[in-house]
Amino acid sequence: MSRNKNELADGTNIADLVKLDTREVQMRTLEDRELYALEQERLFGKTWLMLGHESEIPNANDFVLRYMGDDSVIVTRTKDGEVHVSLNVCPHRGMKICTTEAGNSPVHTCIYHGWAFRSNGDFLGSPIEKECMHGKMMGKEELGLRKARVTLYGGLIFATWNLEGESFDDFLGDAKWYYDLMFCRSDAGMEVAGPPQRFIVRANWKTAGEQSAADGFHTLMLHRWLGEVGNYKKEGEGSDLAEEMYGAEVSSPHGHALRCIDLARKIRRLTGKEPSELSVEEKLRILPPPGMTAETVDQLKNNLTEDQMEVLAWMPPQVGGMFPNIIFAFIYIPQPDGTVIGSMALHTYVPKGPDKLEFMNWVLVEKDTPPELKEKMVKQTLQLLGTSGMVEQDDSDTWPHMTMSAKGPQGSKSTMKYQAIYETSKPKGWPGPGIVNEGFTKDDTQWHWWLYWLELMTAEK
Repeated sequence: MSRNKNELADGTNIADLVKLDTREVQMRTLEDRELYALEQERLFGKTWLMLGHESEIPNANDFVLRYMGDDSVIVTRTKDGEVHVSLNVCPHRGMKICTTEAGNSPVHTCIYHGWAFRSNGDFLGSPIEKECMHGKMMGKEELGLRKARVTLYGGLIFATWNLEGESFDDFLGDAKWYYDLMFCRSDAGMEVAGPPQRFIVRANWKTAGEQSAADGFHTLMLHRWLGEVGNYKKEGEGSDLAEEMYGAEVSSPHGHALRCIDLARKIRRLTGKEPSELSVEEKLRILPPPGMTAETVDQLKNNLTEDQMEVLAWMPPQVGGMFPNIIFAFIYIPQPDGTVIGSMALHTYVPKGPDKLEFMNWVLVEKDTPPELKEKMVKQTLQLLGTSGMVEQDDSDTWPHMTMSAKGPQGSKSTMKYQAIYETSKPKGWPGPGIVNEGFTKDDTQWHWWLYWLELMTAEK
């Protein structure tokens, strides 16, 4: 008798790993090899995945290698300016075609038997053409590399193997209104400050993925030094970060999440005035969105609505994530002279097995930022959020311990709990859409992340 598609080898149903009534997730989800294999098919094979930024491949035939789950892909720009994503597997005998992390080439040739492919993945030919070593059973148009569906959003490159699935805009849903505040706000747009940083963490990708869903609470303990040392020290206020945990949080049925943090305290400190005394434009010039300057704030009017600008000046999204494995940080870094500069970073957590992930970090800058300020932003972002950044040293220490806990016979049966629930609604006058709650950070955003994970893992198709 065949087994139910959602039944694991030991008879456990995937749905039973998530307790909907008590909002618990079994630790087994962080280590199980069978679940990991199913995730590759049902999650990384179906959702939109971020692979990089188009400024990494500015010229025709530029390419970078990236991963969609366990699958290596070639991300390239063709001579017509289009971005293509192709499976990095030769359809002849399965050899990895491209073994160079980045470069420029109009043709990718397999070193095993010499099959050659155009930069867009189309089959070009095989050696000794008169012998037709690619055979006559299939036409050349059938022998190209498998191609993913691609979209660009704010310069970010997303791809999916689900060619007939939902659009990228539908995937983002109401959360797009908020992501536009960060990625689609300026005239010139953003670029990356060099190739992404990378390092390996001996942990399941979901330990980082679920934290990316706007887990604010861990900051109080794991990152408490943010209120104690250097420019972050809260002089005369103690080191308690609890005040920073108030704001609004946006949840999404697709597992996306954002933490919107009130700027009132920062504006008072910089101006000595109440935010209510200032216009939206005045507040934005006093405290420009991270990555922007007072001189470029006027560009916001060209790209955002008045409601979006109001949120940017009031309680903008500063940290959060896109399902399944992206975290962003658009934060304000205090300076010794009392001013503030912006910092922008984007991480992905690429699965490399049930107990290993690759951390990738991109530092983003606005293209028209003055060079000296851009250099300062990049340096401070790397110190805080880079592969050796102070925040990442904290986070990447916890994830391996969680993964190890999930390996034990008793630990695997333990549960992660998401039982701190919002009992509020949107802030008064909040103009943005979606599931929004105000107050002290809670577990709702991470719980929605797990609900979407469960939906994909148990879907009929």
